[in-house]
Amino acid sequence: MTRPGDSSSVYADRSYRSPAGIAGGVLLLLVAAWLGGDAVFRGSGRTPWVALAGLLFVVPLIVAFTLRPVVLAGERRLLVRNPFRTITLPWGCVEDVRAAYSSEVFTADGAKYQMWAIPVSLRKRKAAARRGGGEDESTQAPADQAISEIRELAGRHADVSGEPVVRWAFEVIVPSVVGAVLLIVLGVSG
Repeated sequence: MTRPGDSSSVYADRSYRSPAGIAGGVLLLLVAAWLGGDAVFRGSGRTPWVALAGLLFVVPLIVAFTLRPVVLAGERRLLVRNPFRTITLPWGCVEDVRAAYSSEVFTADGAKYQMWAIPVSLRKRKAAARRGGGEDESTQAPADQAISEIRELAGRHADVSGEPVVRWAFEVIVPSVVGAVLLIVLGVSG
């Protein structure tokens, strides 16, 4: 059994997400289910089929852009899950992490990946600066605070070696493409 403070203890990944993105995604899914369900169950003729194809097209995109993005910072790696790709970066290949107009991670081989789950709000950054925001985490903008934590983890675990792994999110891409093709077929054949 490991004790708190023991250097060999394994902790859970730190998770960074956009609460506004999640709330917006849930709201959009509810609206899509309401409108699509109404068209499927009350529509006549081809309307239910068009609604189903539309839902097949739009629901994966809503999930991809609102619920799917997350950044997980663990002991061995940084995992960046964006709408259409998942990037796994062992800490040793992370060169820099910064937030300007978007949050980005740079690798030693010169690659740059955006972190969709950590949105940068210039308004919150300006408000934090007016409050005296700096190195004190309590006065930093949320994105700057997350970037500081990730940068600190990258420095602490820089000895973890490995290569970046990029995987396409076919679980999002394929249903959306199928839905788009069905919409086109239904539109052309109508």
